[in-house]
Amino acid sequence: MTNNSETHTVLITGASKGIGKASAALFLSKGMRVINLSRSKCALNGVENIKADLMAEDWSAVESSLKARLSDERRPIVLVHNAAIFDGGSTLEDCSNAMRRSYELNVVAPLRLNALVRPLMTRSSSIIYIGSTLSEKAVSGIAPYVASKHGMAGLMKSTTQDLGNSGIHTAMVCPGFTDTEMLRHNIPSSEVLESIKSNQLMGRLITPGEIAEAIYSVATQPVFNGSLIHANLGQVEH
Repeated sequence: MTNNSETHTVLITGASKGIGKASAALFLSKGMRVINLSRSKCALNGVENIKADLMAEDWSAVESSLKARLSDERRPIVLVHNAAIFDGGSTLEDCSNAMRRSYELNVVAPLRLNALVRPLMTRSSSIIYIGSTLSEKAVSGIAPYVASKHGMAGLMKSTTQDLGNSGIHTAMVCPGFTDTEMLRHNIPSSEVLESIKSNQLMGRLITPGEIAEAIYSVATQPVFNGSLIHANLGQVEH
């Protein structure tokens, strides 16, 4: 990516809150054009919003909106696959519906979006996947989320190979426990939250802004091409 950030457009899925919103704010501060693609509007001034359900079968509206916004672009595009769903379920029970939902948003939607945006990308563009600590390991009770994040890691590695020498790079940022609405919604009590903090080597949660900085660095540095990068402050291993 060139040093002139004003010549770049950033497309972020799920930029209405959490890591996506923090990333949108950071890219905006760098002078980039930012477009949010999600069901909910990003309230940040300067962000362009495209309302879209990425789990819908019909993507014709998404396709037409993207082409209308991007077809005249003659500058690199940063595509950030941030939107995700967190579904629980054990491998010892029938959680197939949750598994389908998780793969639809966490894996299939990025695949479809790549196909739409890639023809519009110039050299120095990038495709950044937002994974998880659980992209390479697992805990019990959330098999759909774990399996889909592993699948996303495979998708990123395949993207690297398919892009070849196009001048477009790709990578995956894997946040640890980050203080977002999704995390707090899925933590049952303050005691559990404190336990999570105690298992972080720095004794705290990560801020969305810290992950946004990691995403910006990876998106703007081709040297990270094909890399899976853990951004978790260090975790206690058991």
